[in-house]
Amino acid sequence: MKLRQKINFSTTFLFIGLFVLINFSIYFVFSYLILEGEKEQAQAEGEKIVDGISESLGAIKTDELLRAYVPINGMIQIVSSEQKRLSLVTSPSEKELSSREVQYYEKEVREKISYKDHTYLFQSIPTIGADGKIVNLQIMKNIQSAVDDLVILRLVLLSVTIITMIPLFVSSRLLSNVITNPITSLIETMTEIRKKGHFKRIQLESRSKDELYEMGETFNHMMDLLEANFQKQDQFVANASHELRTPLTIIESYASLMKRRGFEEPEIFHESIEAIHSEAVRMKDMVEQLLLLAKHNEEWDIQFETIDLEEHVRQTVQTFENAYQREICFHVQQEGITVLSDPQKLKQLTYIILDNAKKYSEDVITVEVGIQDGNPFIQIADRGVGIPKEDLNKVFDRFYRVDKARSRQMGGTGLGLSLAKELTDAMNSRLSIDSLEGVGTTVRIELPHAK
Repeated sequence: MKLRQKINFSTTFLFIGLFVLINFSIYFVFSYLILEGEKEQAQAEGEKIVDGISESLGAIKTDELLRAYVPINGMIQIVSSEQKRLSLVTSPSEKELSSREVQYYEKEVREKISYKDHTYLFQSIPTIGADGKIVNLQIMKNIQSAVDDLVILRLVLLSVTIITMIPLFVSSRLLSNVITNPITSLIETMTEIRKKGHFKRIQLESRSKDELYEMGETFNHMMDLLEANFQKQDQFVANASHELRTPLTIIESYASLMKRRGFEEPEIFHESIEAIHSEAVRMKDMVEQLLLLAKHNEEWDIQFETIDLEEHVRQTVQTFENAYQREICFHVQQEGITVLSDPQKLKQLTYIILDNAKKYSEDVITVEVGIQDGNPFIQIADRGVGIPKEDLNKVFDRFYRVDKARSRQMGGTGLGLSLAKELTDAMNSRLSIDSLEGVGTTVRIELPHAK
């Protein structure tokens, strides 16, 4: 069963059941109140009649006495313990009650009875007769009008229930359409995406910002992300295949050259080994960086700690300076700066920026630690070739190189800054680059302050 039908049936049956329950409750309450009211009134009248008859019995003839107390639409009679009617008086409209069978009761009786398609309240009250014996004073009162009113009430409630089912059914269909139309549109869009293989969005009506609208908006946002990731994946695969093809081709070429002439010419052998080793190392670095870049932010396993920024950067710079024998000028703008970051990941990030500065500059590298506008930062500046203005917004793209030939000679993979950007985002930090061609490049890492 489709969701639309489920909503139709469930809402219709639910509201019909609720409406029937309400109507039944109304009928039950009114029936109880009317009948109980009649019974209480009859009981009060019966007690009053018993008192009146007891006082006047013997002084007035029994029939005349009963005629004074007979109900307007009923009967009053006295029945002896021998099941004989001693006296009977009926109202003009209830003459047929005189033919009703007589019965004596030992105890007081009050009940609703039916006789010849009419409903009566019957009372039998034991009392003392004129001869001193116990007799039954029996009173019957016609309550058919009250019963007829209840029948009319029952018919009215039933009619209202039936009539109400029509707008109820229509409203349930409208409700099901309101709920299922966005879902149907979503299903149709997803089916079209599956069949045609292209990304499509749902047309949203901005009349209401309900959960269904949010569902459509979330779906469209998901499509935007999927399309962006799909395009990035296509670009990434194309770039990766191109970048890996080059070192593989070089390795294959030098291996073939070494196979043909390497044993006769030692120079070619050594040149080939060096080239193969160099390209293999570059491929290894590229694959490692590709694996790192394939991770999501939550997979980086960032271990945040409070770090003394000056001490941490000083040790990192010193290690790098000793390893590459490069002059690095270290400045501290303000002492005692603490940040919240991962020490190992921050060191890796700093190494990536220092390595880029080393590759593209032969001059001194400047590293500065400070705080600006409440944000601690690490700033690394070189006096190298710089980056053209039109390329600044592309340097974080994977495999992008400003000067591909020069980058290849220097051993770059085009992934360093992409990896740096991923690391920065994973550590809730910010990475920015400012560069002027022919003057140099400045990279700033802004870190979260430790509270």
